[in-house]
Amino acid sequence: MFHFFTEFRKNKQLDAIIQSIEMNVSNNYKDAAQSGLKDFETELRRLEDAGEIKGKSKDYYEERLLSLKERMKNFTHKDQKPTWV
Repeated sequence: MFHFFTEFRKNKQLDAIIQSIEMNVSNNYKDAAQSGLKDFETELRRLEDAGEIKGKSKDYYEERLLSLKERMKNFTHKDQKPTWV
């Protein structure tokens, strides 16, 4: 009867990593944000391989991963322009 409620399940661990990435981005902690992105992708792949995340949940986190990758494409210290030059 209420099957539509169970099709999408959030993963607390992935959500915590996303929250950490968002916090690091907002504070301009570039290295920590990039590291968090790698951790997020690694954990997502591990959960997929283990079959612990499927369907709409998998699609949601895949979309978040692509969005974060695009957002952080040039979010590194090496691309930062010095203001004193």
